[in-house]
Amino acid sequence: MKLQILFALLASASAFNVAPVAKPSTSLSAETSRRAAFAGIVAGLIPAAALASAGESPKFSVFGLIGDGTSLSEGAAYGSDQPGRGKTYSPYSPYSESGADAKWNQEGAYDGVEYIARKKAVLAETKVRLNRLPAYIEKKKWYEVKNELTRYMQETRGACTFLSKNDIAKKEAQADFFKAMEKINLNATLKNQEACLAAQQESLTKLEAYVKLV
Repeated sequence: MKLQILFALLASASAFNVAPVAKPSTSLSAETSRRAAFAGIVAGLIPAAALASAGESPKFSVFGLIGDGTSLSEGAAYGSDQPGRGKTYSPYSPYSESGADAKWNQEGAYDGVEYIARKKAVLAETKVRLNRLPAYIEKKKWYEVKNELTRYMQETRGACTFLSKNDIAKKEAQADFFKAMEKINLNATLKNQEACLAAQQESLTKLEAYVKLV
């Protein structure tokens, strides 16, 4: 009787046991993720088959040096490897080499009216900037004086050098003007107010004399 009661208790206790649940396999999902990621990388590296005809492999060109030169470049050479495009003057430029039919050459290049007018406009702007100096000098803003001379005067020097070319009279007038500007810079460094004002007036006079020659 006691044994029957014991078996009955064991049977009822086993009814409350929960069967273990199998954990999902992470190795399978990880392997799937790795394969998908690798497929995405490969797809990004291999050119798309949009340019391929039926039955042909995809066509691509790398810098116009590797692959099919008749197809589009893969992010390089700006299409300079295309037939009829012409050679660019630099591998990093989208522009072709300048030829006889280029607008720059048709308008005279460096001897063109427009280019010379741009250089003369630099001289006109130089006069405007020189006229700003007296206000700085009177307030002893020496940094502003020197800053004005260096901020734009590099363009002035380039314009004068271009316009003077091999003309002796122009070169002499150009040298006189440059020396006057250097006096402004020197006296601003020395904080000599009177001499700096005199140099500013001299530079304007020398500039006007030079402009008459060009």
